[in-house]
Amino acid sequence: MTETAAGHQDSYPPSAEFAAAANAGAELYERADADREGFWAEQARRLHWHTPFTQVLDWDDAPVARWFADGELNISYNCVDRHVLDGHGDQVAIHWEGEPGDSRAITYRELLEEVSRAANYLTELGLVAGDRVAIYMPMVPEAIVAMLACARLGLTHSVVFAGFSPSALRQRVDDAQARLVITTDGQWRRGKPAPLKEAVDEALAAKGDVPSSVEHVLVVRRVGTEVPWTDGRDLWWHETVSAASPVHEAQPFPAEHPLFILYTSGTTGKPKGILHTSGGYLTQTAYTHHNVFDHKAGQDVYWCTADIGWVTGHSYIVYGPLANRATQVVYEGTPNSPNEHRHFEIIEKYGVTIYYTAPTLIRTFMKWGREIPDAHNLTGLRLLGSVGEPINPEAWRWYREVFGDNKTPIVDTWWQTETGAIMISPLPGVTDAKPGAAMRPLPGISAKVVDEEGKAVQLGETEANGYLVLDKPWPSMLRGIWGDMDRYRSTYWERYAEQGWYFAGDGAKLDTDGDLWVLGRVDDVMNVSGHRISTAEVESALVGHPSVAEAAVVGATDPTTGQGIVAFVILTGATTPDDTLVDTLKAEVSKQISPIAKPREIHIVPELPKTRSGKIMRRLLRDIAEGRELGDTSTLVDPAVFEAIRTGGN
Repeated sequence: MTETAAGHQDSYPPSAEFAAAANAGAELYERADADREGFWAEQARRLHWHTPFTQVLDWDDAPVARWFADGELNISYNCVDRHVLDGHGDQVAIHWEGEPGDSRAITYRELLEEVSRAANYLTELGLVAGDRVAIYMPMVPEAIVAMLACARLGLTHSVVFAGFSPSALRQRVDDAQARLVITTDGQWRRGKPAPLKEAVDEALAAKGDVPSSVEHVLVVRRVGTEVPWTDGRDLWWHETVSAASPVHEAQPFPAEHPLFILYTSGTTGKPKGILHTSGGYLTQTAYTHHNVFDHKAGQDVYWCTADIGWVTGHSYIVYGPLANRATQVVYEGTPNSPNEHRHFEIIEKYGVTIYYTAPTLIRTFMKWGREIPDAHNLTGLRLLGSVGEPINPEAWRWYREVFGDNKTPIVDTWWQTETGAIMISPLPGVTDAKPGAAMRPLPGISAKVVDEEGKAVQLGETEANGYLVLDKPWPSMLRGIWGDMDRYRSTYWERYAEQGWYFAGDGAKLDTDGDLWVLGRVDDVMNVSGHRISTAEVESALVGHPSVAEAAVVGATDPTTGQGIVAFVILTGATTPDDTLVDTLKAEVSKQISPIAKPREIHIVPELPKTRSGKIMRRLLRDIAEGRELGDTSTLVDPAVFEAIRTGGN
């Protein structure tokens, strides 16, 4: 173990005690290297297969993979039924904590009954395998029940983050042609009820001559407020699902049956519907949850702080943990409601042992001050995780010291909506982790850092020319973009088509030890608090306002959120800016997309830097937003434009 110039360790090995009891040892890498397909078959057999598979991987139709394709299973059965049948029905599956302080402990037996009721009622509504269901809900138990009921019936769910706007919801409902929306009357936000059902009504209102594909809206009563009602379409969960039979027999589906569509931002303004199927996805989420988090069923209390509206919630709240018979905490609210002690009180209350969160939240805790966590007993924590964006070394060390008493392993995980499950991460009982480094691909995963031409970068080479690629298929990989396979091929496979590699859209470097450091996005997608937001989507929302003629958006480094959204706008000739315009434009973006997409800054400028071909030079705008010296301006039509931007209004 060595120390850096600042006196910090540059790597942190696991304790001998942790390593001795860890689920994964170094031999896992050896087994995977010796027989990759055999290794994945071994992981798949940790699940229950109604019809065992005989073929592991079919890559003949690359870049569309088929994993375990002749096998059949039921995702919901694997997450719930089999644990009850194995005698663990009384184990708590979910410790649910509501924001106002209400709570529920739901056992696996109770979860099975709830999922069965929901499955029976969705069947009564006439939904059949292959239909799509949109789920637009806060972090309440019924959201997880709804996802598992869909999986049980072979209904492909599309979970839409409950912070998205009505227009964003409608866009996703239309793209998936959903027949049902499941939502709540409202949601608790910082002690106050906020409406949600009204957003669904607004989303589903006919757009000109285009009615929605939705036939019913199923509503969970959460906050108890009055909501508008459409007879014949709208249904209360407590009057329908709760009255259904708690007995339902799960039927198997082919391993490649579509499990869910999850929309994520791309380099264009239109979100991409990432499609995931069943057998390979559950295999890798269960494998990674077991080994990366060193989860011990019946002993650990696990808490992933994500929202089910994002892939982390799908893979590491619902499917991976429940497949592994986890007891987990699910929290409805925000980290500072009613005060900044809330997360630490929850860790104490439930005896959390594994805690998985985002660097943005860790940096927020740092800002609040360590006297808050120091006021609580965190000694039960034995493993910490990080997800959503690269974590800076300072936050990594603070996390380990303050949450982990300077001895708890941290697994800093790299993966994407598209990859479905964790791809690159330390193994906590094996890896000498380095603060800020993703380290190396997990056993069974293959990745490279290459230059533009696809040549491998050298160890310790500069950061500028490394791109992260995945050079072999993996079980939980996306199977396409819903309804647009051409876009799937062009977005992920075109850049390195000759080699047949998946391009992740992230820059990366290898240090002199060969360990991998992810450097963030290299395309026009921003990473704000772990949420991917495209520059085009925000620009479109701004230009949609009648005062804006043109807009350019960039992600600028932000000490808390990783990146902050900075917009440069040119106003229409008829607009005279006033003191309220910037706030109005920020509110417009919140309304059109979501509050998470609200720009940190909006600069009103007379013109934008463009090349002779008319392309906006976002690289140079990023330099301005971050206060750096300007890069090469020789390709601009008018280099003097920057003086105009600097003196422009704010």
